Amino acid sequence: MTTALFSHPDCLQHVTPEGHPEQVARLEAIHGALGATVFDRLDRRLAPLCEDADIKLCHPQEHLDFIRSSEPKSSHRALDADTHLSVGSLKAARRAVGGNIAAVDAVMSGEVQNAFVACRPPGHHAEQMTPMGFCLFGNVAIAAKHAMERHGLKRVAILDFDVHHGNGTQALLFNEPRALFVSSHQNPLWPGTGLPDETGGHNNVHNLPLPPHSDGRLMRATYEAQVFPVVDRYKPELILISAGFDAHMADPLAQLNWSTEDFAWLTRNICALAKKHCNGRVVSTLEGGYDLTALAAATAAHVSVLMEMSHE
Repeated sequence: MTTALFSHPDCLQHVTPEGHPEQVARLEAIHGALGATVFDRLDRRLAPLCEDADIKLCHPQEHLDFIRSSEPKSSHRALDADTHLSVGSLKAARRAVGGNIAAVDAVMSGEVQNAFVACRPPGHHAEQMTPMGFCLFGNVAIAAKHAMERHGLKRVAILDFDVHHGNGTQALLFNEPRALFVSSHQNPLWPGTGLPDETGGHNNVHNLPLPPHSDGRLMRATYEAQVFPVVDRYKPELILISAGFDAHMADPLAQLNWSTEDFAWLTRNICALAKKHCNGRVVSTLEGGYDLTALAAATAAHVSVLMEMSHE
C-alpha cells in the first residue's frame, strides 16, 4: 500500500493581499519540501473539482451562492478582516473540497492506505453560513459527511490538532451522531470557542484547550490521557485529520511550542489507532501553519510518517 498526495495548481490561484499569513507561498513551501527524493514513492494525484452537491452535504445553497457572487472580477474582496476572495478563489476552494472527497474514495476503495490533501484555502473555521478564519467551505466536515452518506460509515473520527479551535467543523458536525470530533488547541486564542463543556448533541465533541507557551510534553500527555482512549473506545471506521501546523514553536500567530518531532509522534500514534480499528484508513488535510520553514518541515515529517505507516 502507499500514500496518496492530492493537490492542484488551481490552489495557487487563491491570492490573498500582501502580508496575509494564508498565502500562496505556504503551498509552494510544502510542494518544495515534498519534492525531495524521499517522497518519490508518493502517489501524486490532481485534486478534482467538487460538485455543488458535495458542498451542500454541509452548507446550504445560500452559502454557496454567496461565495460565488462575492468572488471579484479582479484583485481581492474581503469577506471579513481575515477572509478574502480573489479571482480563482472559488475554483481553489472546489479543489480543496474535491481533493478531500477523492482522498476518502481512494482510501475507502483500498487503492491507497492513507492520503494527504495539500490544498488551500483551509476549511475548519467555515460554519454553515459563515466563511471565516481564512476558510470558505468545511473541507474536512464535508469529507466526513461524504464518508457517511456515500460510503455508509457509521463511525468517523475527526482529529484536529491545528492551534486554533476548529469551530466550523464542530458546528457542521455538532448534531451528527456518526461523527466524533476531537480538537486540541491553544486557549485563550481566536476564535474563542472550544471549551470542554462544548460536547455536541450526542457527546460527540471533545475539546482539549492547551495553555499558551505549553510544549510538546503537555500535548503528548494530553493525547495519551484524553484523546487516544476516546478514539480507541469509539472504534472509528475512518480517521480524518485537520492537520494544522501552527502549534509549531516558530509559528507567528500563536504561542504553543511544539517541535517538528511532536507532529511526527502525533501522526504515528493516530495512524496506529487507524491500523488497529479501520485497516489504517486515514485522510489528512492541510489547515494552518504560517511560518514557511516550520510549515514545510512539519508537513514533511507528517507525510513521512503517513508513508512509513502505509508500508507496515
